[in-house]
Amino acid sequence: MTHDHVPAASPWIARFAHLVPAGARVLDLAAGGGRHARLFASRGARVLAVDRDAGALAGLAGVEGVDTRVVDLEGDRWPLAGETFDAIVVVNYLHRRLFPHLRAALAHDGVLLYETFAMGNEAYGRPSNPDFLLCTDELLSVAAVTPAMTVVAFEQGLVQGHERAAVVQRLAAVGSGRMWPPRIG
Repeated sequence: MTHDHVPAASPWIARFAHLVPAGARVLDLAAGGGRHARLFASRGARVLAVDRDAGALAGLAGVEGVDTRVVDLEGDRWPLAGETFDAIVVVNYLHRRLFPHLRAALAHDGVLLYETFAMGNEAYGRPSNPDFLLCTDELLSVAAVTPAMTVVAFEQGLVQGHERAAVVQRLAAVGSGRMWPPRIG
């Protein structure tokens, strides 16, 4: 089966994919069709792609290095309790109640790559509900929770996408157990 119809990975996620080593266990949260699961699997990671939409995950069947799981991320219980990941990737999804669970599921030297819509996006289209829009610096506050993560890169503001403009926040951060910046040589 070809996957020509799969959208390209987010440029932000692709830019910081090098932070995730081959062999890492990666959680692609609210994975949808799996464009980021495919990216990390192609780099040698072991990916768990989760989403509530079984149909969206079905396109990942047979992709080497990717396991899928249909889960309700917005239920009363965190569906991945007790699991740990070397990296967590979240794109175009926001459910604030998950922030503590994501931090708890991330290895102490893990990588958090997050990109989603922010306040101001309502002027450019959907989402426009404040429940689905990050507040100014909100991802920075997620990284600052003890033990604080080291922010490798952070952006917020208006961006021009392929289809339309949007207001987003983007974060690349590493856990306190990882030396940053890495030593050369």
